[in-house]
Amino acid sequence: MNKKVVFKTYSQDQLSLLPPSYDDLVPKNHPVRIVNTIVDRLDISALERSYKGGGTSSYHPRMLLKVTIYAYLRNIYSSRKIEQALQENIHFMWLSGQSKPDHNTINDFRGKRLKGTFQNIFNQVVILLAEQGVLSLKELFVDGTKIEANANRYTFVWGKSNKTSKERIKKQLKELWKYVESVYDQEQMLPNEPDFEAIDPEKVAQTIDTINQALKDKEIDKKVKQKLNYAKKNWPQNLQKYNEQEKILGTRNSYSKTDPDATFMRMKDDYMQNGQLKPGYNLQASTNNQFIVNYSLAQTTADTTTLKDHLQKHIASYGEAPQTLTADAGYGSEENYVDLEEKEVTAYVKYNYFHKEQRDKKHRENPFHPDNLFYNQETDTYYCPMGQAMNKIESYESETKNGFKQTIHKYQAQNCLGCPLRGSCHKAKGNRTIERNHNLIRLKEKARDLLLSEEGIAHRKRRCWDVEAVFGNIKQNMGFKRFMLRGMDKATTEIGLIAMAHNLRKFSVA
Repeated sequence: MNKKVVFKTYSQDQLSLLPPSYDDLVPKNHPVRIVNTIVDRLDISALERSYKGGGTSSYHPRMLLKVTIYAYLRNIYSSRKIEQALQENIHFMWLSGQSKPDHNTINDFRGKRLKGTFQNIFNQVVILLAEQGVLSLKELFVDGTKIEANANRYTFVWGKSNKTSKERIKKQLKELWKYVESVYDQEQMLPNEPDFEAIDPEKVAQTIDTINQALKDKEIDKKVKQKLNYAKKNWPQNLQKYNEQEKILGTRNSYSKTDPDATFMRMKDDYMQNGQLKPGYNLQASTNNQFIVNYSLAQTTADTTTLKDHLQKHIASYGEAPQTLTADAGYGSEENYVDLEEKEVTAYVKYNYFHKEQRDKKHRENPFHPDNLFYNQETDTYYCPMGQAMNKIESYESETKNGFKQTIHKYQAQNCLGCPLRGSCHKAKGNRTIERNHNLIRLKEKARDLLLSEEGIAHRKRRCWDVEAVFGNIKQNMGFKRFMLRGMDKATTEIGLIAMAHNLRKFSVA
């Protein structure tokens, strides 16, 4: 016997006695409520002051802030898709109070209004989370990752190419002057030789005019004449372009034409895991308990030069330095060790060859390695494996790209001639010479003791799952692998929104 099928009542035209409330449709523990509650507690007076009076009314910045943060929490980064969500998604409608700003308003808000003000908003949220006990500002785990910029991958400027082009112009100018010398008779007086070292638009134009004047009444080769015409027409303006590009480059080696703040960096994110050069920014993040405490963007590809500014930003944000900082070997430099020591931060920071020292027995037991030579601190003397004194012969200062000065000492053996160990000791023609940086040696010994302590081992183990897991979440779970906004300031604001979304999402499931 067949049973009767019963369907639930379905009527699109059914009227309600009372109008439905969006609040009834949003679950009590939904992340959108957490965003709403936390943003309501924030002081956004600085953001409100960015609005000027007069004209038509503006959407409230608190509402726009809530919508933008929640959109990033839901992996919605396009302003057009946020606009669409405000018209279709119940959670966005509830959060915005049914306000429907268009994509231009949303883009203008996150790209211009939040610039310079969002950092303070982010810091307030971090402090709130710290008060809840879910993170600590005392212990930091630092690492960096590269994120692609919103820029064309094939329109770029290389500093090395500019330098090569300027050298080529200098070389061709000299060749043209040699031609002038060759067409003049010995009895004829040559004009004064131009200054070929001053490669700037005005000087080059003057040099070309001088060469043209010198060849005015001469029969010259057709190819030389064509080159002079081309040089007069193109070289000064090309040099002007190179100079403008060098100003944008600064200390960098490259930049993108569509986002001049972005630097070309090697990124391993294609399906074959091949390193690819793409315009991007170097994201530096400090985490604790997988919450982002501090973030900054750098235009350099190496992490080494970013730590000082990143740490200073943390101090400016929260009023004090952390008690401990843990980072990998990419940050182990004398400059960073000195800065951490001056700020009284316990640094569990590896240096190059730290793991090799621990694992490579040959390195540790190599009697000829400078690190293994006996050093008498009182007499400032090294001794080679044969017991011969190596006295200091010179001290000099070297300077890093950041302007940090290092003091290097040179030591030399007195007589290596006839030494039976010379072939194993060194291959130089004269007596063996070594260079030593005593301050760096001291700092490495201090770092080694910290890293090999029980606390150091625990911090090193924790760093892997604390900060690296955050980057994995941002790139894989949140799908944020490329910026939507262009320029250093706007990209910094956007990565701040990503950091805020990451923190609130993690807090909502904690």
